[in-house]
Amino acid sequence: MGAATESESRIHAVAFHPDSNAIQRLLQDRIAPERILIRPIDRIAFASDASFYRLIPQAVIQPQGVEEIKHLFRFSHQHGIPLTFRAGGTSLSGQAITDGILVDVGRYWRSHRVEHNGSIIRVQPGLIGQQANNALKLYRRKIGPDPASIASCRIGGILANNASGMCCGVAQNSYHTLNSLTFILPSGTQIDTADPNADNILRMLEPKLCATLLRFKSEIESDATLSARIRHKYKTKNTTGYSLNAFLDFESPLDIFSHLLIGSEGTLAFIAEAVLNTVPDYPVKYTGLLLFPDLHAACSAITPLSTAGAAALELMDRASLRSVEDHPGVPAHLKSLPESAAALLVEFQTPDEARRQQIELACNDAIRGLPLLHTAAFTSDPAQQAMLWKIRKGMFPSVGAVRASGTTAIIEDIALPVDHLADAAVELRSLFLKHRYPNAIIFGHAKDGNLHFVLTQGFNTALEIAQYRNFMDDVVAMVVGKYDGALKAEHGTGRNMAPFVETEWGSDAYRIMCELKAITDPLNLLNPGVIVNPDPEAHVIHLKEMPVVEPEVDKCIECGFCEHSCPSRDLTLTPRQRIVVRREMQRLKDAPDPTAYNELDRDFPYMALDTCAVDGLCATDCPVSIDTGKLTKRFRALRHTSFANKTAALFARNFSLVEFGARFALGAGHFIQKIFGLSFMTATTKLMDRMSRRFLDEPFWQWRDPMPRPRKGALPTTSSSGAEAVYFPACISRVMGALPGEPEDVTPMQALLNIAQRAQVNLYIPRDLSGHCCGVPFSSKGFEAAHQTAMDHTIESFYRWSNAGQLPIVIDTSPCTYGLKTSRAQLSPENQQKFDQLRILDSVEFAHSHILPRLPIHRQLASIALHPVCSATKLGITSKLVSIAEACSIHVTVPQEAGCCAFAGDRGFLHPELTASATSIEAAELKQQNHDGYFSSSRTCEIGMTRATNHIYRSYLHLLDHASRP
Repeated sequence: MGAATESESRIHAVAFHPDSNAIQRLLQDRIAPERILIRPIDRIAFASDASFYRLIPQAVIQPQGVEEIKHLFRFSHQHGIPLTFRAGGTSLSGQAITDGILVDVGRYWRSHRVEHNGSIIRVQPGLIGQQANNALKLYRRKIGPDPASIASCRIGGILANNASGMCCGVAQNSYHTLNSLTFILPSGTQIDTADPNADNILRMLEPKLCATLLRFKSEIESDATLSARIRHKYKTKNTTGYSLNAFLDFESPLDIFSHLLIGSEGTLAFIAEAVLNTVPDYPVKYTGLLLFPDLHAACSAITPLSTAGAAALELMDRASLRSVEDHPGVPAHLKSLPESAAALLVEFQTPDEARRQQIELACNDAIRGLPLLHTAAFTSDPAQQAMLWKIRKGMFPSVGAVRASGTTAIIEDIALPVDHLADAAVELRSLFLKHRYPNAIIFGHAKDGNLHFVLTQGFNTALEIAQYRNFMDDVVAMVVGKYDGALKAEHGTGRNMAPFVETEWGSDAYRIMCELKAITDPLNLLNPGVIVNPDPEAHVIHLKEMPVVEPEVDKCIECGFCEHSCPSRDLTLTPRQRIVVRREMQRLKDAPDPTAYNELDRDFPYMALDTCAVDGLCATDCPVSIDTGKLTKRFRALRHTSFANKTAALFARNFSLVEFGARFALGAGHFIQKIFGLSFMTATTKLMDRMSRRFLDEPFWQWRDPMPRPRKGALPTTSSSGAEAVYFPACISRVMGALPGEPEDVTPMQALLNIAQRAQVNLYIPRDLSGHCCGVPFSSKGFEAAHQTAMDHTIESFYRWSNAGQLPIVIDTSPCTYGLKTSRAQLSPENQQKFDQLRILDSVEFAHSHILPRLPIHRQLASIALHPVCSATKLGITSKLVSIAEACSIHVTVPQEAGCCAFAGDRGFLHPELTASATSIEAAELKQQNHDGYFSSSRTCEIGMTRATNHIYRSYLHLLDHASRP
């Protein structure tokens, strides 16, 4: 390995590292203090990425513009503190961690703009890849890279790792789809490569860098052996080291350096903005899973399928299929496959329906005669295709989820000649057995000769570390020594392959990489230790321990897939960060000095518990369905006193009094506001909140505009005679009336009765509705006994009202529907039997299937906006809500960034800052549009969205009522 450079030795000798408080004091004159995160809980939350490495930063900075970036570079140089940029933290090789200053660009660098009719897109590094594709969907275009993590990884990482993925191969990776960049060097030089004078500006401001780049180009071009090796290695996927092909592909220092930045993993400069050439997004797809007797048979099919035009060929060995065979929707026959079996997930794509027959014929011709274990079954159904891709994309997290407690999941990716792929895969399996990794799996992008392998590993003893070290030595010998492949195909070199870059490339190429790093970052402060690292043991230091924590979240591998959908992601912690902090608390639990634990424990309640919406959307994004809200509920329950639990149980048993009290409080609040004004009412509830927190350790509702008025009048009742369903208005509907400015003539309950009558659908509303609750308010607060009491009472009444389940139960508030439909495990044994006889439907389901087909539509609104609540998403009824809206309006908009509003029952009354943060992006999107109506399916969510957008959100039942009026 190469020796440490003089600059590395010098900086390590003289570096002065102020503590976190000193960093904040020194930076806060240029960066707002609230964007300088130095509390232990913040630093721990950002200490982990998706890799198996961990470093605790001294501070986490969230800059907002290029001038702040330049200031951070100056500060880093002045004080000798390393600087690492992080976008999404989904990197798998340790590229996004540091013990210096971590610069989080995922928070404020998210803008994008589609240009030239979709042929290019201008993006900042914090934008999620899928968000870029969402913006391009109108143009039937997409960005070239298509990694499996595209729904969570961000543009910064996509560029920094030269991401590719399932279908893009080499031709459409980040490197080859780059149009232009705006970058900032550690020296502070800022260059927009789209500027016609950019090359001259770079030569003028950075003459030494430009001269060095041209010298490297000359050296490479004059060395026929090295030139040929570079060209050969970049015909296939390869992200080991820096992108040396830039020296052969381009002439000017500007073009060379801008392409060297792709795949540089944030070690050379900061990419502030990129313009990417987009590629066609073919809407017509033909997808199937082919099962073969062994890996050789599967790999023998790669060439004919590729020749036939397959866009994707995903190889999976038997162990990888086993890791997902129990997932919902996975074909049952996977369980009966022999141990030697292998599979190819195959997808053909075409731009229009006119060519569908062509790709289907090409596919059928290619698979004819293949030695398949089962008849090939291809599909054009998007839902079935999504399930097939979910099998493939869920393999890495699925293996991590079934790992032994205390171990971590490791994923590596290698590239090999396609004609040697099967032999290499078989040899790799033998290495798993040799080094005692019996549960390791192999999958990958077979079309590109790209294999991923996943294994689980503990790093708690010297023996375990030696096990991994010896295994990696054998892998390197096989990939490089035997097959002359690439040790990193698309995940980036990071820390775990840095010691082997010279082994793969040779001394001449590695010398150029080292000198490139030194000339660009002479103090070795920009993400040091990544790509260029003289330590031969770099891949086995700074390893992440995985202490055992609560069973609700212990299987988390910290991949970060959950983060985008989390309502508190921009306010406090994400689900991944909650788990990371919880693991750190477990590490510190028995430490001799309790100071560090106490600091985390002090901030954990608000950061992790109070501001968790417990909406469960994290489970929908998590490949192994971890619902972090369950952990939140566990800890909320532990915080309750015996008195609090008894009080909650009393409320559950006497819920009619709670309803009366809530209606009275809303009425009294509006009366006081009318006399003394909104500010007086707001100040009063803030004072009551402080007193309640101090003496009862519980928050109190805060009065914010708008607040609903109490529902007026008596509850409607109807006869059970001839009824098609029982209508159960949720307690929210029974308590809350109109918002200020909203018409009060028709309540959501009356709207449902109106449309049912017009469709000649009879609904039965029992007389004894009062006092019934779905139990969700108690569950979300961790009052489990009260939760069970409320649910048991309601299920008993459902059973009685429905005549032992003969009639379906229709509920008008989606969160309440979801809470009751998933309540079985918490019910008493007797009520579980009753539950099994019931059909519980959300009103969206009932209106879509029973009312809308029989409802006369007389008028349509021109344009409406929908907010699908998180419960509707989990129930899988969002498409039905959209269908209802489309019947009642000409144009329906569901914001691309629609997500959980975080009102979470009454959480929006207790912590309005959570709802404000959760809805900010969706609200910003809606402010660019004008609609004739705004609708949802939960009253509290409607309140939250009204506050966020200043447009009154109403129940979709009002939309149906309006459209069907004669």
